[in-house]
Order: sequence, then structure tokens, then C-alpha cells
Amino acid sequence: MKILISNDDGFQAPGLVALHDALKDIAEVEVVAPEHNNSAKSNALTLAAPLYVHKAHNGFRYVTGTPADCVHIALKGLLDYRPDLVVSGINNGANMGDDTIYSGTVGAAMEAYLFGIPAIAFSQIEKGWAHVDAAAQVARRLVQQIEREKLIGGHPFLLNVNVPNRPLSETAGAKLVPPGPWANLDRARFVVRSDDEGGWRISAVLDKSLPYPDDEETDAGAVLAGWVAVSQVVPTGFESQPAADDLAELVALLGPSII
Repeated sequence: MKILISNDDGFQAPGLVALHDALKDIAEVEVVAPEHNNSAKSNALTLAAPLYVHKAHNGFRYVTGTPADCVHIALKGLLDYRPDLVVSGINNGANMGDDTIYSGTVGAAMEAYLFGIPAIAFSQIEKGWAHVDAAAQVARRLVQQIEREKLIGGHPFLLNVNVPNRPLSETAGAKLVPPGPWANLDRARFVVRSDDEGGWRISAVLDKSLPYPDDEETDAGAVLAGWVAVSQVVPTGFESQPAADDLAELVALLGPSII
């Protein structure tokens, strides 16, 4: 199996390194990731400026563009093969609910899906990389289970996986759940200040006093309760993914195996 890995936090991010290290001995893996942090870039492609590809000392290739640029360039000629699977992450923070559409991590996976390649986006729900190696093991086991169940090579699929920042022994298991009512934009308070150049400086501060969802049958509620939340993302007009029942069976198999 050949896997392309990307992310939105940049090619030096601990989550990317942990994901690469977890997958490198179960597949042929290659990294093509942004040079710098590209959070909230969604599916943006760079059209008005040239892009450059460089190679780091560890063999990772990095691009002066967005996460979607990285996958697009890789699939349109940078790689001399077509990967079997594209994996994006591990993101430094949650990508759940309505926020999913803004995510560069999900955007990289989405780009692969639009090329007809199965793709998975992985995120930890809290920033700071605590227990990132445990999240990487979740990714490894999900990829292995998907290969065993022969879901690679059929219809493409797009999964968004959010993982709690905790040891595997403290993880409840995995659940297939839909995106729920989670939007950091609803929690954002915008602060507007004038600057010395006659312009305005606008910054967003998250209001952490607002309650978080507690419905464990949605992505946010499940992951906050200690589950690995696996959500099927189906872009409008692209309904060729495996049936939810097939994915539910896969997650049921995965659940006991990650703890």
C-alpha cells in the first residue's frame, strides 16, 4: 500500500512527524506538506503565484502553498505513482462540526477524494500535542483495519477523525458519528482596534464560557466524552462513498482494538 501524507500545520509539525512514524512500517509513505502553517485554508488552491517544492533533510517535501496545493501537485505530477490512500494530519486542534469546512487538514484530504482516492483527516481535539503518539497509533490501527476490510481500491471515501488527547488506555473506543453543532465561530468575540497607520486590527478571542455539546452521537459530544469520533464527509454531488453501514461495521471492529 502506498500512502501520501500531508497536513496544514506545516512539514515540521509534531503531528505530521508522529503520523509518518506510525505508518512508515506498514506502507510505503511519502510526505508532501506546506512549508508553513496553513490552518483554516479549507480547499484553497494557489492560482496567482508560482509554487515551489523543496526537500527537507528527513526526506519530507514541502510546498510554498496550501494543503490542497500540496495534494494537488503531488497527484498531478510530483509523484510518479497514484497513492492508494491519502492521510492528512495529525492536526493541532479539533476539526469538528461546522468548522470542518474551514479546515486545511480536511481540505487536503478532500482534494484527494475529489481525485477519486480514499482519504482520512486526523485531528487531536486540544492544542499542544499532548499524547500525539497515542493519536498516531489510532491512525495506524484505523488504516490497518481499512486495508484488512478491503475498503481501499473500491469507491473513494472521505473520513474525518477527531481523537481525544489522552493515552490509549483512557480512550473509550471509536464511534461513527455525524458532524454535530460545533462551531468555534459561534464562540468567537471579535476585537477591533485602530492602528497607527490609520487601519483597523481585528482579532478573534474564543469565549470558553459557552457550554460544549454533550450529545455523544455527534462528533463533538463523542470525542469530548473520550471516544475517537469518526465522521463520514460527503461533499454535495459526490455520493459514491461506501454505505454508512459498511463504515459502521468497520468502526465497530476498530473500537475494541484501539484501547
